[in-house]
Amino acid sequence: MTAKNQDGATKIRESILMNFQTALLDVNRMGEADRLTVTAGIPIIDLMANAGASVARAIEQHWSARPVTVLCGPGNNGGDGFVTARLLARAGWPVNVALLGSRERLAGAARYHADLWHGTVQPLTPGALDSAELVVDAIFGAGLSRPLAGVAVDTLAAAASRKIPIVAIDVPSGLMGDTGEALGAVSAVLTVTFFRKKPGHVLLPGRLLCGKVIVADIGTPTSILSQLEPDTFENDPGIWITALPRPHEGDNKYTRGHALISGGYPMTGAARMAARAAARAGAGLTTIAVPEIALPIYAAALTSIMVQPIKAPGDFERLLDDHRFSGLLIGPGAGVCEETRTRVLAMLHSGRPTVLDADAITVFKDDPQSLERAINGPCILTPHEGEFSRLFDTSGDKLARTRVAAHRSGTIIVLKGCDTVIAAPDGRAIINTNAPPTLATAGAGDVLSGILLGLLAQGMDPFLAAAAAVWLHGAAATEFGAGLIAEDLADLLPCILRRL
Repeated sequence: MTAKNQDGATKIRESILMNFQTALLDVNRMGEADRLTVTAGIPIIDLMANAGASVARAIEQHWSARPVTVLCGPGNNGGDGFVTARLLARAGWPVNVALLGSRERLAGAARYHADLWHGTVQPLTPGALDSAELVVDAIFGAGLSRPLAGVAVDTLAAAASRKIPIVAIDVPSGLMGDTGEALGAVSAVLTVTFFRKKPGHVLLPGRLLCGKVIVADIGTPTSILSQLEPDTFENDPGIWITALPRPHEGDNKYTRGHALISGGYPMTGAARMAARAAARAGAGLTTIAVPEIALPIYAAALTSIMVQPIKAPGDFERLLDDHRFSGLLIGPGAGVCEETRTRVLAMLHSGRPTVLDADAITVFKDDPQSLERAINGPCILTPHEGEFSRLFDTSGDKLARTRVAAHRSGTIIVLKGCDTVIAAPDGRAIINTNAPPTLATAGAGDVLSGILLGLLAQGMDPFLAAAAAVWLHGAAATEFGAGLIAEDLADLLPCILRRL
């Protein structure tokens, strides 16, 4: 990386850090946050008291008083539960406490707060749920590294089978805080966590198991975030809004960027949708290079999009000699063939920002190293899980393997899904959470690649452009609602952009 690029990456990282609310802290960083907070003069006993008070307050805001069973574990999560139980009982709620293990084995702040509970404590078993109309899961927090077993898993499964609403403290027990993996966890209707979310709150299936997530302030100083150096964030306009291209007085169509798409045949719809999305995202000019035989189809369907016929071998490479093209895309409808491979390599050789999607990824499945060797500038890959598996190792959780793939390939990876992960080669990652299920429709990915192209063509930083494109894509789908088809998405972008 050149000094100029390093400076740019540093500024981008700093701009992300300014949006503190989007940071996701893994289990180790959250432990360090607690340590730094105690060092700053706030005792762990007070932090636990504040955590339990936040849970009790959230419960009182969502339910009227009713019989509640608080399931406490042997660690600090259990201590939070004892605080919650005490405060709910003080407010007049009928409270029952069940403990995994013995009270005598509790230590530190958890023991301190357990001793302040003067009610009975029964063993944690499914029988503890009798008469409960609400359950507080304070058995294990995000640091659990093994599957739930024994009475813990039996008791939570019993609560789920009886359809008793569950409030989880930190995460539902059995949910891995760093990965979102469920190892015995059951669904909560509400999860109260502290200071910042963890990756497991937003990655699937964790996001579905957490229900509504409340992030409570328990006194941890925001200033310690810079010491934690978070590298994972939940996607939000606050991350990239200042980098989002905006038209300025004095602009013309050339200064706003020229996007080039390699169009396929006989599948022509994908590239056409991508082209309209690039234009709607703000590219001043958009051109599709198409086989001569397909010219009438593209020309009849497009108006403001220019169509360039490719008549002879070498025409596409000669087209790339025009340095006014500021962003390139290939993949939608391209076909898995030697011509696609040749065009990908030509685009990469140009050194200009390039988006590879769909067939442009799959065409390298037998030789992914040749793709990596060809990268000569900013490159963004937008695979779904199947396409990702053709080039990269699929072992490990989604966040980890996307990071590994980005580092190995030297590209920005946008691994699509309901929890799309955007990872940069330097380890930064953004997890998207605003994609509705209606995006599971043919052609939606082609529109996403077009939005990304339009932002790149205008000179937006590739990592931030990827995050912005994914968020805008989800926001447009949410705006439309039920009945969405991919063709609807591009025309919804103007109203989303106006709101920003």
